Amino acid sequence: MPGLVSVRKKFGPVKPLQGVRITGSLHMTIQTAVLIETLKELGADVRWCSCNIFSTQDHAAAAIAATGNAGLRLERRNARGILGPDPPGHFIPRRQGPQLVVDDGGDVTLLIHKGCELEEGSDWVNTPSGSHEEQVIKDVLKRVHKEDSLRWTTICQGVARRL
Repeated sequence: MPGLVSVRKKFGPVKPLQGVRITGSLHMTIQTAVLIETLKELGADVRWCSCNIFSTQDHAAAAIAATGNAGLRLERRNARGILGPDPPGHFIPRRQGPQLVVDDGGDVTLLIHKGCELEEGSDWVNTPSGSHEEQVIKDVLKRVHKEDSLRWTTICQGVARRL
């Protein structure tokens, strides 16, 4: 964490991440909260959710959730909230989705990849699920696809441009 504090001091005033859209899904700990706040201090538009309810430090999650950048678990995760489109009254356009993804558990990455596959004709979302979590993912994908049939393709294109 001292390294992140040093980065804030050195680069915070120049905002090198100004306008960069970052979506993350990590274990919600104090260290993750410091990372999120550092990215915001550097100018990034940050959307975040916890990837594991068992490792979540509730006080850290509550502090970040108060900023409007966090969800608490996969079932409560609103794909629109962390991957766009714009929430009412939000001043930074989210229609494009993230440009960078920080994802140690693969939840967000899986949503993006499976969403693109769905938009390319995959029928995976309609196959039997092997677990509750898999069904939650399929339900999110179907709901988002119904609302915007090119949502995931748009997100993929935004992330790919940053590579």
